Amino acid sequence: MKFEQGLATAFARVAIANIERRYPYKEDHLTVEPGERADHVARHPVFCGSYDWHSAVHMHWLLVRVLRLHPGIDAATGAGAVLDRQLTRTALEKELAYFLGPSGKTFERPYGWAWLLMLRAELGRLRATDPRAAQWGAAVEPLARELAGRMAAFVRTASYPIRAGTHTNTAFACLLAAEFAREGGDADLAAAIAQAAHRWYGGDRAADPAYEPSQTDFLSPILCEAALMAEVLPRSEFLEWYEAFLPTGPGPLARPPVVADRSDPQIAHLDGLSLSRAWCLERIAAALPAGHPQAAALRTAAEANLEAGLPHTVGGDYVGEHWLASFAALALAARER
Repeated sequence: MKFEQGLATAFARVAIANIERRYPYKEDHLTVEPGERADHVARHPVFCGSYDWHSAVHMHWLLVRVLRLHPGIDAATGAGAVLDRQLTRTALEKELAYFLGPSGKTFERPYGWAWLLMLRAELGRLRATDPRAAQWGAAVEPLARELAGRMAAFVRTASYPIRAGTHTNTAFACLLAAEFAREGGDADLAAAIAQAAHRWYGGDRAADPAYEPSQTDFLSPILCEAALMAEVLPRSEFLEWYEAFLPTGPGPLARPPVVADRSDPQIAHLDGLSLSRAWCLERIAAALPAGHPQAAALRTAAEANLEAGLPHTVGGDYVGEHWLASFAALALAARER
């Protein structure tokens, strides 16, 4: 399955609608004094739509990705206008000020941090074909550099990984942040991620896929870990690590999860799990040597999970539609590597 023009158009339209939709909004704010005004638009003038802060970042990234891969679609004009309006220096200064204030120390750590870094990385790639990306990227740059520094410090000091199937998962955040480090030449962040991955996961053996998923997962801790190790290890070392970690392959992780209620914002996470599994499975397969006995099965599993999650990215309940298309774009992009 490819990221073809019709899908890109649908994704651009849903991203624009989500960015411009202010409510419902799930507030995540540390109140530090009485009388604070609860106004998420004032606090976050850029990332104030799409249900919550990190999902708004997702949707901006998705628009940039669509503009890079399909600049000729009808929705491209609207996407560019939205990014012109949203990614301004003044508005991004307010976003940075929130992170530098008393409520911002751990706000969106590490998931939102990582998605913001992905946005900056994608803007860097877009510069080759769209001159507007330079201005957008310059506006995002100060916040990206602040969060890159925080991310490096966080992974250096974290004694343990976070093996959750939701936002706090450290392997997933490191995978996204590594994209920024590579695109932006951030050697310090790249080294911090590699060192943390070795420390957290290097000795892991014989993972048991039967323990996944949990009911609210949108990430596979096992597959995210394996994908991160594929990112930081040389191919020969990854092969040795992988065969000790998943000696018989992903097992039940290859099968798309069952989603019982797509109107429930937590259970709907499982559609995202299908899509993030597809992304990880494709990356893992690409890191195995040509002809490895598991490679074809991993790619087949990636396709099955992508096909299961993709129909629910556009036109479904808002609790899924405000973020799922970005995960589908990730899964489709894994084939570009």
